[in-house]
Amino acid sequence: MDVTFLGTGSAYPSPCRGASAIVFRAEGECWLFDCGEGTQTQFMKSALRAGRITKIFITHLHGDHMFGLPGFLCTVSLQCGSTPTNQHVDIYGPVGLRSFIRMSLEVSHSQLVFPYTVHEFLPSEDQCPAEEFRDFSKYTGDCFPPSPEDRIISADLTDGTYRLLENEQFTVKAFKLYHRIPSFGFVITEKDRPGRLNVGKLQELGLQPGPLYGKLKLGSAVTLESGQTISPCDVLGDPVPGRKICILGDCSGVVASGAAQLCRDADLLIHEATLDDGQMEKAKDHGHSTPKMAAEFANLCRAKRLVLTHFSQRYKPPGLVSEGDEDVTVLKTQAESVLMGQSVILAEDFLTISIPLKKPL
Repeated sequence: MDVTFLGTGSAYPSPCRGASAIVFRAEGECWLFDCGEGTQTQFMKSALRAGRITKIFITHLHGDHMFGLPGFLCTVSLQCGSTPTNQHVDIYGPVGLRSFIRMSLEVSHSQLVFPYTVHEFLPSEDQCPAEEFRDFSKYTGDCFPPSPEDRIISADLTDGTYRLLENEQFTVKAFKLYHRIPSFGFVITEKDRPGRLNVGKLQELGLQPGPLYGKLKLGSAVTLESGQTISPCDVLGDPVPGRKICILGDCSGVVASGAAQLCRDADLLIHEATLDDGQMEKAKDHGHSTPKMAAEFANLCRAKRLVLTHFSQRYKPPGLVSEGDEDVTVLKTQAESVLMGQSVILAEDFLTISIPLKKPL
């Protein structure tokens, strides 16, 4: 399991930093979080393959997080060739995203050779200043009627979170953030893995290596020719706890009451830090965070590792600082002064962070 940053800058892509884009990979899964302008170019510069993306998550509808999406989809389609493919792409984001994609493809006369489904979640008025809130839900069916698979997801009334998907490996939820327009964070939770098979015990019971081992590993009991039944709990070691990754969009705070609990004990928390602590009021006025604000949320969640990203283009790596620029490492120092003895990672374009397997309970 790893996370690769393809874009770590705010507002627009620059020679130093691409616009927001993060790729999550884990055992056959390859998901994209945000798709700012130039994301497809960043893919080409990396060892990643754009055609492997099966799920795309958009944190909010500002251009530096989604202007690259129509072009990205078209390029992936071109790379597939002219033959329609069954590879399906699921796209998740706030209401209004489906109309943006459909309109972009329609006016550019672009056709995709692969099917896609858009899963939109309903924002609420408490996620942004009142004058900035737009209710796009009333327009969702006017120009582009939804396909049967498209859906709109409402928040859980008890904690303000959204259940987006669940499969054999993961659950993914979204939660509300406060920004200039409604923004969201995502939590990827890996399910616990079965413990190690006690092969010696199985052989003592007369069961030799074969398909039944796999059945036990998956949690099903097996019955031997003698009539004896072997339960998984008899031959499996302690389960391996799943890992948790939290990716927050632009924000100056969290709206969902269940966000901290949802992010509790995250193995990796990715949080924006657009400006330094000396500009906290300016950051809040524009719906953004500083290192201190990010670190305080990490402390609240008891996150194991904090990664800062989405830097103003004024912050440059030490070797690239010129007149008018600032050294990005100041953001790391500010965050670490708030964290309880933890180091902070500053995201850079093409940085890959691995999240190792945990030890059995």
